[in-house]
Amino acid sequence: MNGIESLHAGDTVTFGRDCEVIQIPMGTKITVPKNTEAFVGQTLGGNVTLQIAGMGLVQVPSSQLDAVCKDGQPIAAPVTTATAAADGPVDEKAVWEALKTCYDPEIPVNIVDLGLVYDVQINGNRVDVKMTLTAMGCGMGPVIAMQAKDKLLTCPGVKEADVQIVWDPPWNQNMMSDEAKKRLGLW
Repeated sequence: MNGIESLHAGDTVTFGRDCEVIQIPMGTKITVPKNTEAFVGQTLGGNVTLQIAGMGLVQVPSSQLDAVCKDGQPIAAPVTTATAAADGPVDEKAVWEALKTCYDPEIPVNIVDLGLVYDVQINGNRVDVKMTLTAMGCGMGPVIAMQAKDKLLTCPGVKEADVQIVWDPPWNQNMMSDEAKKRLGLW
């Protein structure tokens, strides 16, 4: 195994098996056939965004990375079981750090620094998040929300999580952190 960290933008990879991916920006699941060649776009948040001829952009979720091969070797081991979060109180800092590992597959900035997370409420072992998207028509919204929920459920103490997409207030570039603006060249 090469590891996801061995991938760089523009690298060529192939699929070692049929693989279910998410088509960007529609958010629909499609199957990429074994031996399909693709080019790496970005590798953020544990997922990989690829460009595939005839299919466009796709996101390979972290649970499917064993299907992606570089130099003939899978970049990850097959996922066997999810690790349950540890018992105890929910750590708000850990919740925010988990959300910072979620990325829009088309934008190389996490959802927190993009200013997409509007509210986080912790009630016992439950975390409720209200977030938005950069555009109302983004088909990836439910996918990003599910990824955020999955990341929250790995935080110590979190037993339940809910991520809602809201549209008020409407998102704008002023909501981004200074770091995000620098990363996107908006300074």
